[in-house]
Amino acid sequence: MSEAEQILALPLLPIKNSVLFPSVLMPLTVGRPLSMAAIEAVLAREDKELIVAAQRDTSVDTPGPHDFFSIGTKAVIKRMARRPEGGVDLMIQGVERAVIIKIEQTDAYLTAQVRLAPVPEARDTEIEALQRAIIDLAHHAIELAHPNAPAEFLNMLTTNEDPLRLVYVIASLLTLDLAKEQALLEAATLLDVMRLLHADLLHEVQVLELRQQINSQAQSTMNRQQREYFLRQQLRAIQHELGEENPEQAAAGLLRKRLEEANLPDAVRKEAERELTRMERLPEAAPDYHVIRTYLDLILELPWRKSTADQLDLARARQVLDEDHFDLKEVKERIREHLGVLKLNPTANAPILCFVGPPGVGKTSLGQSIARALGRTFERLSLGGVHDEAELRGHRRTYIGALPGRILQAIRRADANNPVLMLDEVDKLGHDFRGDPAAALLEILDPAQNHTFRDNYLDLSFDLSKVFFITTANTLDTIPQPLLDRMEVLALSGYSAEEKMEIARRYLIPRQLQATGLTAEQFVLTDAALRHVIARYTREAGVRQLERTIGRLARRVALGFAEGQTEPVTVRMEDVPEMLGPERFTFELARKQLPPGVTTGLAWTEAGGDVLYIEATLLPEGTGLTLTGQLGAVMQESAKAAQSFIWSHAEALGIDRALFKNAGVHIHVPAGATPKDGPSAGITMATALVSVYTGLPVRSDTAMTGEITLTGLVLPIGGLKEKVLAARRAEIFRVILPAGNEKDLRELPENVRAEMTFLSVERVEDVFAAALPALAERLASTVAA
Repeated sequence: MSEAEQILALPLLPIKNSVLFPSVLMPLTVGRPLSMAAIEAVLAREDKELIVAAQRDTSVDTPGPHDFFSIGTKAVIKRMARRPEGGVDLMIQGVERAVIIKIEQTDAYLTAQVRLAPVPEARDTEIEALQRAIIDLAHHAIELAHPNAPAEFLNMLTTNEDPLRLVYVIASLLTLDLAKEQALLEAATLLDVMRLLHADLLHEVQVLELRQQINSQAQSTMNRQQREYFLRQQLRAIQHELGEENPEQAAAGLLRKRLEEANLPDAVRKEAERELTRMERLPEAAPDYHVIRTYLDLILELPWRKSTADQLDLARARQVLDEDHFDLKEVKERIREHLGVLKLNPTANAPILCFVGPPGVGKTSLGQSIARALGRTFERLSLGGVHDEAELRGHRRTYIGALPGRILQAIRRADANNPVLMLDEVDKLGHDFRGDPAAALLEILDPAQNHTFRDNYLDLSFDLSKVFFITTANTLDTIPQPLLDRMEVLALSGYSAEEKMEIARRYLIPRQLQATGLTAEQFVLTDAALRHVIARYTREAGVRQLERTIGRLARRVALGFAEGQTEPVTVRMEDVPEMLGPERFTFELARKQLPPGVTTGLAWTEAGGDVLYIEATLLPEGTGLTLTGQLGAVMQESAKAAQSFIWSHAEALGIDRALFKNAGVHIHVPAGATPKDGPSAGITMATALVSVYTGLPVRSDTAMTGEITLTGLVLPIGGLKEKVLAARRAEIFRVILPAGNEKDLRELPENVRAEMTFLSVERVEDVFAAALPALAERLASTVAA
């Protein structure tokens, strides 16, 4: 037979999403006009033969010559039935593989010129092995997909001796995608066809096994839940026959009994009863059941109308405050004033106090003393680092794991609606995309609003107006002004060395003796040793670090007694380095001689005051003003203002104006690793500049603080007490300060005021006269001449 005789021209029937294999019967429903025309042409033929080919793109309704795969199947129509609504149902059988050479478009349908390409027969050991493996895999796949498949169907696979026909039959039974079926049809050899089918069968079996495993797990879970449900129903029936309550009814009954006995406001009782009725209708396994139960527990545990009776004995309050804290006379008096108002008017709103001061000065313990003096419960919650508004207001019950806010939780712990509630570290609140906790505090701390405070979780009005709120902070700078406006600020300053000595004797040493189990006779700390510890091992405004250091000494002594020592131990100053190690701090004592350009300044820090030596030097042939020492913007501006003032008054100060043009100046403020800012170093920088420009030294026994203006005015500053105490620690007893700060000297202890010499100044010229006596003499002689 020639090559031309093997080429056939037959009508082409396009199909989607499937491939017709040789020797396989396939039912089809034809409805597209192109396909209907092709079928009519086939039916007009005596042999009823046609070409069936799969479309590459199944979304194309009217395919063209280039929309088909290159290999299709020659087929025969076995049966045909017309549908009443149009279209025909066909049963066609594949005959042979055919390579499509050319597709032509006739008037109504497509015609394909094809060459028959049967797969060559072959027999070898590998084909036989593949045939057996395919039969086993097919059996397993059918059993997984159709457990009730008839045995005759499975036997049909076994009795099929033609391996190629077996492959095509099995492929038609699998749910393979179009690409895999077409690959099977296009395989040129029997071995290739069998290898492809074996791989597809392996994948199909794995998918079916995984599906069966998932179904088994789901069925097991469902069976367990059904079993538990039936057992639970049987348990209820048994309890009903015995006259017993089931646990759900018992829990609901207990809650209803507690609700009846609770002294709740009417609005709260109405809401609680509504939620309890809803809970009684729910099964215990329902998620909302436990949410409602937790909510009702909170309502019943909150002290809606429960208060503690105030002990408004002012004499006792004074005694309690004096027992717990040394000095702090003004703060104690302010607290007693508030207690006096509460005694005269019990219905008055409780004050909202804000204790501001360095760490360790007793802010938190003052709150505890107030609670003890009033006879109220004390609760403390730290706000440091809180950046989620829901921490204070609570989360709505719609969220999983929702909780009431920390305010309501503290009141529930206090078991009274008028506790002393301390909000610690209010200056360290954060805020981000979750909200601003400081804004939430506006309602909590406002007496005009907090009597109807609504927590997001509770969603009922709770009266916070009876709560005695106390807030603490180290600084007021980071507290928003609207929040600060709702609080009465009480400033707690740092302690002098004498005050620390007294506090250590009265409170710290007895507390450490009790903590270590020593007696006062076993551990004796001399005044000289204690003074040395305060000066050389602690640097703070408060006494927290001092107490830890005393604790280290006490533990060192306790170790000796634990090892068998019996003799009492007296700790002297020379013993301290051996017990505590080298000195941690060396306070910069007053320098005996100051070179020109060096001035002693005073600074305020959160840990107390400090002494700063500001240094200035001329830079020959340099230009401008150089500032170093991590100075903030305000401090840099003070230096520029000081230089501008001196430049504009150079003649009056006896300074050569050429220096400003021919030489630069460098100002440095040690320590360079510590950030510094603020206006209070203004007069110190001005004095250092005058000293370096005139070449005259500043008095070494004098320290100064004050803000300077461009016109030479000296303005008041803050933190005077801490600064003066720092000068005293450095053995500097002469301090220049703004005249506006004279009123603040009364905050200093009397012994400190007696030891120190204070020079009040209103203008920077007065500073120069007091700090640079040589300059004053030079100017005086110039005027006399």
